[in-house]
Amino acid sequence: MTITALARQHGLSRATLLYYDRLNLLKPSARLANGYRRYTAKDAARLTQICLYRQTGLPLADIRKLLDKPHKDLAAALERQLSELATQIEALRNRQRIIVELLRNRRLLEKVNIMNRETWVKLLRASGFTDENLHQWHRDFERLDPDHHQRFLEFLCIPSDEIQAIRAWSKQA
Repeated sequence: MTITALARQHGLSRATLLYYDRLNLLKPSARLANGYRRYTAKDAARLTQICLYRQTGLPLADIRKLLDKPHKDLAAALERQLSELATQIEALRNRQRIIVELLRNRRLLEKVNIMNRETWVKLLRASGFTDENLHQWHRDFERLDPDHHQRFLEFLCIPSDEIQAIRAWSKQA
């Protein structure tokens, strides 16, 4: 089977399979004389497994380890992923609570007629955010929706060089 056929079969792009090849996650079983990749049913089954693990949100490095040692570390990897999801859900619930509280307190919203960085940080601090909470908030925002994170920082009238620095800082663990 060709790379394009395999990609279509799994709802992926050809570029994704090329990327998986570079990561040694999914290598073609053969190469034709013209350099074209050929995939077998076994390769397709491996890709099905990769897609399943990707649906759980597992990182590609973890998936490669799992595929190299079938079932040995699967439960531990899935438990770690479940814990990470619980952390993300809690962070989203915290954001939800802040928004609900801001909406309940219309007077506070009316006082904030121009939103800027200082006002936003004051609101978060008033809600109990520490420096670490603010950093985590930016990390989560950047990871979950980088485009909206960029637009939100622009909305706060932060200069573009500072936005780049904040986003770079947000990508650090």
